[in-house]
Amino acid sequence: MSREVEEMASFNKLKDVLMLALHWILHGAGAADTCQVTVTQPKFQEVDYSMHTVLLTCTFSAFGCSSSPPQVLWFRFLTKKHEDLCTPGCIDQQKYKVHLSENEISLQISNLTVDDNAVYICGVAFSDSSSPHSKQTGDGTVLTKAGVEKQHSNRRLGFIFMIITSSLLFLYSATVFTFFLVYKKITSGRKIFQAIAQELQKQRYTEHCQQPEDLEDDTVYQNR
Repeated sequence: MSREVEEMASFNKLKDVLMLALHWILHGAGAADTCQVTVTQPKFQEVDYSMHTVLLTCTFSAFGCSSSPPQVLWFRFLTKKHEDLCTPGCIDQQKYKVHLSENEISLQISNLTVDDNAVYICGVAFSDSSSPHSKQTGDGTVLTKAGVEKQHSNRRLGFIFMIITSSLLFLYSATVFTFFLVYKKITSGRKIFQAIAQELQKQRYTEHCQQPEDLEDDTVYQNR
């Protein structure tokens, strides 16, 4: 927890230094003192390990500023340092490309690796304005690309899920088979019991039919 607090404090200090550098780089004389800029960025963006290109976006609004297009800047914060990616020219034009469309700005990063995991800051500046609000940055987007360990983790989870599914299917099959055997035994027992009951009924019926003949023979014998 203390390490996260230290990293956040370091990030805030670097951001303050960046803002001062931004004002120093783009400071110019102008009459548009009412120019006010607001920059908004998504807080998080996670990229799958299979992706090699990502597009970071930010939007801005400008009030009282000139109609000329603003200067767009991109920075990124690593653990304890920051890098100027595009100010406004990009340090690596093969890897970084900036796109501006009306009030939407995007930074395209190619050949993406886990080493590109960082906080990316979008900056907008109207250099022809002397207003302190004409040069603003967003709060930053935390870019995270999953590494090989996540790929192995996903495979491991898939394997575990397959084992669980197979076990459940086995238990289901065993339950159905056991139920079938029990049902078959119960049905067989009922049939045997019915056969015994029928046999007993036949014997009783036979004995009942033979009883009058025996009585008649006894009567004839007595008369003689």
